[in-house]
Amino acid sequence: MGWTILLVVVVLLVLYFITAYNGLVNLRNMVKDQWAQVDVLLKRRADLIPNLVETVKGYAAHEKDTLEAVINARNKAVSATTSEEEMKANGELTGALNRLFALAESYPELKANTNFIDLQNNLKEAEDKISYARQFYNDAVLKYKNKLEMFPSNIVASMFGFKPEAFFEVSEKDKEVPQVKF
Repeated sequence: MGWTILLVVVVLLVLYFITAYNGLVNLRNMVKDQWAQVDVLLKRRADLIPNLVETVKGYAAHEKDTLEAVINARNKAVSATTSEEEMKANGELTGALNRLFALAESYPELKANTNFIDLQNNLKEAEDKISYARQFYNDAVLKYKNKLEMFPSNIVASMFGFKPEAFFEVSEKDKEVPQVKF
């Protein structure tokens, strides 16, 4: 009778470990999938930027610093090798693009250019999609982190070397309230 109880306990523990391990693998893969979705959208945005810069160059040639900042930020974002580097670089790119669009306000003929308007609309659409994809990514990271930290799945996670993933966070600079002056 004692061996039967011991065997049942061992079988239940093995089943729990298998279930916990598979759940962790599932969540880790969900995080990777959601990051891949964000990455695809970031690539699309990066592909739109050179055309936008070229369009603006024709109207605002003397705004070289702003245009170079956008190109440099885009190049950093495209060449990032880790998700953390990519998150940071894309935060900088968003800031540079905001400065570029603010610059366009000074050039009425640029604001009326249909190519610029189309590019601006495409970038706005890409930014909206990136925002939603970031939200889904962060939700997946949260579920994964919770599973990593909750008992008893945290034991399985530490035994098999599961590591937490980083949230896609807004930089401190982007949290600042913009100054509007008339």
